[in-house]
Amino acid sequence: MGLFSFLSGKNDEATPAEESQAAPADQKPIEYEPGIDPAQLEGAASYGLDVGALTAPVAEPAAEQAALGPVDPAVTAELQPLVIEQLKTVYDPEIPVDIYELGLVYDILADTDHHVLVKMTLTSPACPSAQQIPSEARYKIKAIPGVKNAWVDIVWDPPWSKDLMSEAAKLQLGFF
Repeated sequence: MGLFSFLSGKNDEATPAEESQAAPADQKPIEYEPGIDPAQLEGAASYGLDVGALTAPVAEPAAEQAALGPVDPAVTAELQPLVIEQLKTVYDPEIPVDIYELGLVYDILADTDHHVLVKMTLTSPACPSAQQIPSEARYKIKAIPGVKNAWVDIVWDPPWSKDLMSEAAKLQLGFF
């Protein structure tokens, strides 16, 4: 078996079995561009996510402020379960519990234009994942069909404590 080079992305030596599995020379690899129609991505429709929102170029956080219009209780009620479902897939890398069950999510709001604002906190102001967690949450929320844009606002009041965790999270982390 040959060595894999991270610089070239290829094995130095390919075994006969690996060569037989290689793509034909005339077949070009599929290249996806940001903003591509999710229907063009193989299997994307089966997940029901807007893959283009996940692959779109990231704007500078300071350059884009939350532009949530007047909160619409009906749209909020419609989108809240979908947003919670996506937030339950976002984990703090240091804790094996999702951010929703940890009690980090304080509020989910939506306006008539299907813009979503999530107010959440982190376990501490010095959290090493302070940029990764909100960014991942935002782009997962933006991938929900029907959501036009999403923002995650980090708030520190009230401060997070173990009391905000769900019973399931406390049980999983052995706090009982």
